[in-house]
Amino acid sequence: MAFAGVLAAGCAAAPVSGEPSGLPERKLTDVLTSAYAEFSFPGAIAGVWSPAGEWVGSVGTATAGTEEALTPGHHTRIGSITKTFTVTLLLQEVSRGSLALDDTIGKFVSGLPNGERATLRDLAQMTSGIPSYTAQESFLSDHFDNVDRAFTARELLNYVTDLEPLFAPGTAYDYSNTNTVALGMAVEAATGKDLGSLFTERIIEPLGLTGTVWPSESAALPAPYLSGQTLEGSPEGELKDSTTWNPSTANAAGEMISTLADLGVWARALGTGEGILDPAAQALRLASFEENLAIPGNSPADVYGLGAASGDGWIGHVGEIAGYSSAILSNPTTQTSIVVLVNSNVEVSGDLSAAPVIMSRLREVMAAG
Repeated sequence: MAFAGVLAAGCAAAPVSGEPSGLPERKLTDVLTSAYAEFSFPGAIAGVWSPAGEWVGSVGTATAGTEEALTPGHHTRIGSITKTFTVTLLLQEVSRGSLALDDTIGKFVSGLPNGERATLRDLAQMTSGIPSYTAQESFLSDHFDNVDRAFTARELLNYVTDLEPLFAPGTAYDYSNTNTVALGMAVEAATGKDLGSLFTERIIEPLGLTGTVWPSESAALPAPYLSGQTLEGSPEGELKDSTTWNPSTANAAGEMISTLADLGVWARALGTGEGILDPAAQALRLASFEENLAIPGNSPADVYGLGAASGDGWIGHVGEIAGYSSAILSNPTTQTSIVVLVNSNVEVSGDLSAAPVIMSRLREVMAAG
């Protein structure tokens, strides 16, 4: 779920923030240092922002085999953290009255299993029963046979149009990338604008996210950027440089590019709604966590709501795409945000890549004080 499922030039994590803060900086730095020694990834950078101060630390390098240190301005692919942006656009349109959470996705996107019954709310909270295209062998074959191929949103959805629903809408939780791709199409249909324009006008510019980019069907990354490593694709078990693989395979579910500095701002906005949602829309998001506790697949420690997950007072999301692992968390009560970026999505603990594991450890340090 969203929280669980949340070669270097030197061995030590280097703090890159300025003045000392009231945060447990040594313990936070030790988390990066120990993770770097324990797991195999080229580099990682993490940040903590709270009323007590700010801390940013990095370990390893931006590109394997170089000495380029990671900085808060390095661009990276953020995978499924993109979902938090897409569902924010949805909630904005709900506030504007052009969409309703109880609208069925079939009003805007044709041909989906459960399309005439599953609502936009179901898709946003992963209870639609619509299968994920990324779980289909036909998609995986087409993608890995040509990692440079650009996909449209409609092409991605076509991989599931002939499938049966997984369950009746609203009766269970199942994380499906199809849901968020379809929501992106619904938002475009309701506004008459493309996602890139909407992200820029509604989120990127209002929040001053100068390093955040919607790449559309381009594989380019703005400089400076992290180079990604993955075991995905063929041959199996071999590390590959996936930096320039086309991210349109993820579309509205996961192809956005951002930086540590920008995601620090975004994590706070996600937790509070400030600058992106009116109070009523943010209240809908916050209420969705408690409302979904009874849905099988959710738990108090990790419940998925409207485009984000929550547990123990934190709100956030994990992001993964070939070569990149990321995680963001925000605690509105303590006004604390945490971001972790890693230039590898190789699994390091069970089915988890490095970012959510590091995130969990940083959160424990902050909870301990």
